[in-house]
Amino acid sequence: MTSKQFTPTVELNPHSRTPDELDVILANPGFGNFFTDHMFLAKWTPDEGWAYPRIVPYGPLTLDPATAVLHYAQEIFEGLKAYAHEDGSVWLFRPEANAERMQRSSQRLALPELPTDWFVGSIKALIEADLAWVPRGDEKSLYIRPFMFASERFLGVRPSQHVTYGVIASPAAAYFPQGLKPVSIWLSTEYARAGAGGTGAAKCGGNYASSLLPQQEATAHGCAQVAFLDSSEQRWVEELGGMNLFFVQSDGSIVTPSLSGSILEGITRDSIITLAGDLGHEVVERRVSIDEWRSGTADGTITEVFACGTAAVVTPIASLKWDGGEAVSGDGEAGKITTEIRSALVDIQYGRATDRHGWMRPVQPA
Repeated sequence: MTSKQFTPTVELNPHSRTPDELDVILANPGFGNFFTDHMFLAKWTPDEGWAYPRIVPYGPLTLDPATAVLHYAQEIFEGLKAYAHEDGSVWLFRPEANAERMQRSSQRLALPELPTDWFVGSIKALIEADLAWVPRGDEKSLYIRPFMFASERFLGVRPSQHVTYGVIASPAAAYFPQGLKPVSIWLSTEYARAGAGGTGAAKCGGNYASSLLPQQEATAHGCAQVAFLDSSEQRWVEELGGMNLFFVQSDGSIVTPSLSGSILEGITRDSIITLAGDLGHEVVERRVSIDEWRSGTADGTITEVFACGTAAVVTPIASLKWDGGEAVSGDGEAGKITTEIRSALVDIQYGRATDRHGWMRPVQPA
């Protein structure tokens, strides 16, 4: 069944925030604390395909206690940002890549694939309805969360015959307002994020739920995130709880763990591989052992380590800790190449540098 034409209806929120209220929120939005006045919703059934696209007031969703997602976790999501440029225009960064990743996640979770034009169109429609919510200045942004879940009322282990797709948005402050701050990472030796044949390459909530217990362990040891190894040998570095990893070598080349089927294919990761090449750095995708990480930082073969993802863009890693040891990267400050790569990417996103790769998509003209 083909989906209906994408022509969303709009129901404006009669209780939208006042300009004064919005000014207070946007002055210090934090991350994930406030949500815009509206949200996008659509539904899918086998008979109609994707249908009923609409912008509605932001508010609670009513779910029957037997709704399938509550019992079988059939759901996926995405994350991307809208950026305000100095000329007043608003832009998205590579939304088609997020649409394609969501389609791959849909395949793995037995959910219907949302067409790319619906994905991009739903985000643009929401931003247009809530344009005043896009923060300006200080590397703030509007974080956008598309999500899809099994909304059929039934108990039974099978793909849902009723699926809901939604988009919500939340203003986000600059991740490093005082400059790049390297973090410490805890090495999980007891838990794995994902296994061979599992859902590690899909962006689904279960992957994040399984990382929460080791994340608590990391916090207890004064670390910001968890580094996970492969589940079979506990030897190969995979990723953090929600970020991909890069290792800068002493010769200026950069190594990142190759996609194994259990590593999420990050949009930021892919962009960094391209930009690092533009900056003259050879980028190698291959397996990286935990012993290489430890020994490389000790003997200077690895000079910088950083992680990347949508929220923080690039996060320098100061050290890797585990029971009985620690591997310190560089001098504990953000490295030169890490800073260079982050600046190159952020400058494109905020319109301060030429978009040579055609990644930016306009939402609102200047």
